[in-house]
Formats: sequence, structure tokens, C-alpha cells
Amino acid sequence: FQKELLKYKQEARNLQGIKDALQRRLAQQDASVLQLKQELLRANMDKEELHNQNIDLQRTVEERNRLLAEYKKELGQKDRHLQQHQTKLDEMLRQLSEASYQQVDLERELEHKEALLAQCMKREAEE
Repeated sequence: FQKELLKYKQEARNLQGIKDALQRRLAQQDASVLQLKQELLRANMDKEELHNQNIDLQRTVEERNRLLAEYKKELGQKDRHLQQHQTKLDEMLRQLSEASYQQVDLERELEHKEALLAQCMKREAEE
């Protein structure tokens, strides 16, 4: 009877040791699960933050693209105005050049007539 009692006590101690070891392993696993849950929560928060930053960056890019399109439109209008002014300037320069040639012709004609007038007056004075 004593032997059996010792045997059962030994078995109970072994079982208690196994139970304690299993409880420690379970506690470690619970801690690991808790740590993984915290890391997952942090990762999800980081993912959400990155998603929000991505949305903000997309808004910024869209706004800059809109401004760029406006600037290109304004630049196109200014180019057209510049081309119109260049055309007018070219026409005015052509007219100025033409007027300059006419002025030279008129000055030559005036010199010729002055010379004729001088000859006529000289003849008249001689007569």
C-alpha cells in the first residue's frame, strides 16, 4: 500500500511538473500572441498613416498638375500675343524701311530740283 501511495505521489508530482511546464509554455505563447497583436496593430496604424500620406500626396500632385495646366495655358496665350506683336512689329519695320527709301528718293529729288533752281537763277542773273 505504501509503495502504491509513493508511486501515485511520484506520478502526481510528475503530472504537476508537466502541468506547470505547460502553463509556463501557455503563458509564453500568450505573451507572444499579445506581442504579435501589438505589432500587427502598429503595422496597421503605419499602413493607415502611409495610406493617408499617399492620399495627401495625390492631392498635391493633382493640384500641381492643375496649376501646371493653367500656366501652360497662360504661356500659350502669351506666346500668341507675342507672335501677334512680332507680326505687327515686322510690318511697322517694313513700313519704316519703305518710308526711309521714300525719304531718300524725296531728298534726291529735292536736291535735283534745288540744283535746277540754282541753275535757273544763275541763268536769270546772267541774262
